Amino acid sequence: MEDDSLPADSAPDAAASRPAAEEIGSLLYASADSAALPVSSSGRIQASSDAEAVACWLAEYRASPNTRRAYRREAERLLLWLREAGRSLQGLQRRDLDDFEAFLADPRPRERWVGPTRPRHDPAWRPFRGPLSPSSRRQSLVILQGLFAWLVEAGWLEHNPFRLMRDKRRRLDNRQSTVERYLERPLWQWLWQWLNQAPEDDASRRRQFEWCRQRLLFGFAYLLAPRIGEMAAARMNDFKRREGRWWWQVTGKGGKLASIPVPPDMLQLLADWRQGLGLPPRPAADEETPVLRGLDGRRGLGENQVYRLMRATFARAADARELSTGGEALHEAHQLRRATPHWLRHTALTHQAQAGIELRYLAETARHSRLDTTARYLHAEAEEWHRQQSGHGLPGPEGTSGADDGGAQPL
Repeated sequence: MEDDSLPADSAPDAAASRPAAEEIGSLLYASADSAALPVSSSGRIQASSDAEAVACWLAEYRASPNTRRAYRREAERLLLWLREAGRSLQGLQRRDLDDFEAFLADPRPRERWVGPTRPRHDPAWRPFRGPLSPSSRRQSLVILQGLFAWLVEAGWLEHNPFRLMRDKRRRLDNRQSTVERYLERPLWQWLWQWLNQAPEDDASRRRQFEWCRQRLLFGFAYLLAPRIGEMAAARMNDFKRREGRWWWQVTGKGGKLASIPVPPDMLQLLADWRQGLGLPPRPAADEETPVLRGLDGRRGLGENQVYRLMRATFARAADARELSTGGEALHEAHQLRRATPHWLRHTALTHQAQAGIELRYLAETARHSRLDTTARYLHAEAEEWHRQQSGHGLPGPEGTSGADDGGAQPL
């Protein structure tokens, strides 16, 4: 996960990565040579540098902090890349977009751009944790296309180079026909069994606490399909009982309020967790304390902490899976190493779809505004297509078919 603070200088090396500003909400970053950047004489926003202009754009997403954080990250990478070359947003041309996309795929020199997660004030901070995947590169270009469109409308820029991309639809369409980043049911079942292996009886209280919290984290993520920020923000009294049924009240993207049915397994996980905290099984209506807590049992966990805890658990699970026998073990271990907390949201929605939950209810759980977004979790058509396609094969010995269903039939 990305930290909210940002660096001061454009060159992201150990000497240059210093904290830039205390007020991240007002500026993307501050720099000594910002006066060298062009100032729009016909601008419709109050800005005297590219960084300030981008900050005005980011302010439009104040109601969606997770979106704002993701957009800030991509805009900052572009600004740092341009600053490295002594250029500005106004000077970005069509041919530069290909160079920037290649840079996202392989940030070089690596020691200046790539490093492990660090706070922004840490000299070891870098803009990348590694090369971006094709889907992440597409997402970056989608975000930046929106940035440039907004800055043109604001009068800060004269043109949007993204409009000149001949293959714009293919390059910038980040939608997938189906969701791919999820755990297939056998792997999820193995993972949940592994997560439920209780510590030894003589394990420390800390170990017992961490194990119980670990079960809650993964069970919560799978059973209610939250976004990670929604998990971190959850309060005990967000779980409410109405007419004998329990609901989880959550404020999602764009400040949208929703109520999600709480299944019995989630109620049991919550009761187990609360018992470990010395609380009664069910939360009270006035209990505004955090659901997820630190080792002191009181302090809430931040989004970055939740992310790190879950990623570390995925890594340990991958180590354990590698020791298993069977042809799928290494592949599944690789999947676990790649997995992030958001994969469990995809896993939850995919498994619910496979279980036959209606699309309209699935969309409510996911809190999608469009049904076609939710429909990406419906894999049944692809599976049936694959089953029927398996009947089309090459001839076997003596003219017989090698297809699964006995060969082609005349039409």
